[in-house]
Amino acid sequence: MVGGVEEFPPHVLREYAMLADGERAALLGPRGDIVWMCAPQWHDDAVFSSMIGGSGCFAVTPTDPRFVWGGRYEDGTLIWVSRWITPGGITECREALAYPGDPHRAIILRRIRAVQGPAEVRVVVNARAGFGRHRMSRLSEESEGVWSARSGPLRIRLTGAAGAKAVDGALEFIVRLEEGARHDLVLEVSDAELPSEPVRPDETWSATEYGWHKEVPQFENTIASDDARQSYAVLRGLTGAGGAMVAAATMGLPERAEQRRNYDYRYAWIRDQCFTGIAVASCKEFPLLDDAVAFVAARLQEDGAQMSPAYTVDGGRVPDEHDVGLPGYPGGSGRAGNWVNDQFQLDAFGEALLLFATAADHDRLDLDQWKAAEIAVEAIAQRHEEPDAGIWELEPARWAHSRLICAAGLRAIGRHAPARQGSRWTSQADELIADVTKDCLHPSGRWQRAPHDERVDAALLRPVLRGALAPQDPRSVATLAAIREDLARHGYVYRFRQDDRPLDQSEGAFLLCGFDLAMALHQSGDPINAARFFERNRAACGTSGLFTEEYDVEQRQLRGNFPQAFVHAAMLEAARRLADEPPPWGGLNG
Repeated sequence: MVGGVEEFPPHVLREYAMLADGERAALLGPRGDIVWMCAPQWHDDAVFSSMIGGSGCFAVTPTDPRFVWGGRYEDGTLIWVSRWITPGGITECREALAYPGDPHRAIILRRIRAVQGPAEVRVVVNARAGFGRHRMSRLSEESEGVWSARSGPLRIRLTGAAGAKAVDGALEFIVRLEEGARHDLVLEVSDAELPSEPVRPDETWSATEYGWHKEVPQFENTIASDDARQSYAVLRGLTGAGGAMVAAATMGLPERAEQRRNYDYRYAWIRDQCFTGIAVASCKEFPLLDDAVAFVAARLQEDGAQMSPAYTVDGGRVPDEHDVGLPGYPGGSGRAGNWVNDQFQLDAFGEALLLFATAADHDRLDLDQWKAAEIAVEAIAQRHEEPDAGIWELEPARWAHSRLICAAGLRAIGRHAPARQGSRWTSQADELIADVTKDCLHPSGRWQRAPHDERVDAALLRPVLRGALAPQDPRSVATLAAIREDLARHGYVYRFRQDDRPLDQSEGAFLLCGFDLAMALHQSGDPINAARFFERNRAACGTSGLFTEEYDVEQRQLRGNFPQAFVHAAMLEAARRLADEPPPWGGLNG
């Protein structure tokens, strides 16, 4: 099949780049193969799905099979430049989703250029809506090089396709260029009627460049400004006009082969949104903070103490898990939706309070959003004794981290409350910490995961980073030491011990935890080791500089859905915090 998975099989994750416009994303492989994109929005069915065994793909590939691939992002953008060196010369293809995105219409821009010597590339366009169920139909050339088609409910238009031929429901053609020449391809995918006039490439490229340069700051107040800009661009690209940020662009990419631990992350998690808002605020950049506050506040106002851990980007219910009829990425599965609907995650209310307190620190919390904070406080009061799924979304238990992060949130928002209200919330925080001390203080003096689980957990770094307790509190000191001793290996950090096997045989290193440990060490007055952990985890990315959730240290491979927003947020926050002198004996978040 033209443009199917047989022609464009999946690559290891480190070789992919992501194009995104806030409303959806496309994953691009080293053969110029766009093998994943959902349309019109994040949680809709994929129109390109060959990454998980479907038949949809949009490829621009050198005709000479002997080529060496490379590529890069243009600084502070999600504009990618593919580069192929062939025996006959050098060819580049500049790639982007038009930015900012339209919720109903995806516009893929691809500009082919013969850098050195002539260029010859094969172009395949095989749009297949519904995870490959709907082949292109009504294929017709409207004018010279402009083709239109339908694929299920979607309208398709391709510009720049002179000489294309329809083959098995797909379009295929060759582009030949002399040295220095260029050729534009534009693919539009929409669930609404397309404009009468095709996209004008020069104007759309200019608008996209301007959009990224306007949105992404320089981050000169961090210790890694280039990577900070790139991480911010990723977070911006994962956040739509409505303020919701998806956790990742993909579904079903395995954390461990055939372990049934592959999930659909194309939704907005409350916790992840809070992580990002706090991270960007630490850099004194506020648009994504405002987006996060607005989205989280709206969910609390609508759902109160029954707030879900995650939503679709339009605030709807996440679909239950279901099979899409595809084999999945190797080692994974072809299942969409998420079982998060069945979960209660207490810590999300604490994270929401930390987010609102951060906004209040910068005078960016309005009255309605303050009311949402009051709702979160009341939810904690009502539900803190209930077992919850916790940050790692496991079996319900009275997780120490969940209660401690709620205490951190209560302390933080209490500093902005009227005296009587603030005193009550601070007392509520004290009671939560006393409660955790009673049932989750290990005999060694450190925190343990839950009353009946004596293991240490790297998530227990976060309450100290967020001010539940001081870094010099003996419980904080003992927990930090235990995490370094039990869960840190080769400069990386694992979440907790899954079983008696070596850590790396149970799961990958968790990059969020690695950046958290860097910040915790810095907060505790150990900047040298903080920098070591920061640099080690910063290097655990793919060729494109993108992070997944986990990193296989032994095989040096990325694991899990791609790219993972909260890892980029943690990298950004760590890059900012490590730029300051450490406090003489720790300090609270600010």
